[in-house]
Amino acid sequence: MLSIKKLHAYYGKSHILHGVDLEVNPGEIVALLGRNGSGRSTTIKAVMGLVHGEGKVTWNNTDILGHKTYDIARRGLGYVPESRDVFPKLTVEQNLLLGQQPDRGGKKAGRWSLDDMYQMFPRLKERQHTEAGVLSGGEQQMLTLCRTLMGDPDLIMIDEPTEGLAPKIVELVGEYLKELKRRGLAVLLVEQKLTIALDISQRCYVMGHGEVVFQGTPEELKADGNVRKEWLEV
Repeated sequence: MLSIKKLHAYYGKSHILHGVDLEVNPGEIVALLGRNGSGRSTTIKAVMGLVHGEGKVTWNNTDILGHKTYDIARRGLGYVPESRDVFPKLTVEQNLLLGQQPDRGGKKAGRWSLDDMYQMFPRLKERQHTEAGVLSGGEQQMLTLCRTLMGDPDLIMIDEPTEGLAPKIVELVGEYLKELKRRGLAVLLVEQKLTIALDISQRCYVMGHGEVVFQGTPEELKADGNVRKEWLEV
């Protein structure tokens, strides 16, 4: 499904990623872990064409590295940025409807509806006619997650969905991620909270200094105290 080989990425002259190898299979939840500055967010931005990358990124047997971001999204890759990026002057419902892709390669989107979004996050239903710019941070995160799903992606890459959220909202986001797992959607999850990431993922990668320093199952990571101490724990 998604295969990343020898990926290098740059911000200007700064060399951030140093040959990252990673893959996500259909219906698989993969956690991408590491401390701040390890290269996790840059990895998914490079996949989406938001930063300059070199190497090979293959999506459903097509090399997409260097493609425009909108083209990558239309091919079925969803991206939820840490910055949320809602349309502030549009209502909640208008934001959600903007995420829809009515037709992608002859296949009509239909796995996710407005009702699905409102069922997962009832607060969005209550605020459906409210401008997104006045929502709380937690509400904006809910909206961004749901807007991406409305595009009916086959894989969704989510960057720090619980960052800065109140514990109650973190629980809601955790339930959202479990619902994606139940529905068989592939997910590449960048997340600082190991409890959530290891609970829902089938495999995980740990990054440090722009490289993958560990890959394995959550159980293998839990058992490897040296990796956790050197690359994850504060």
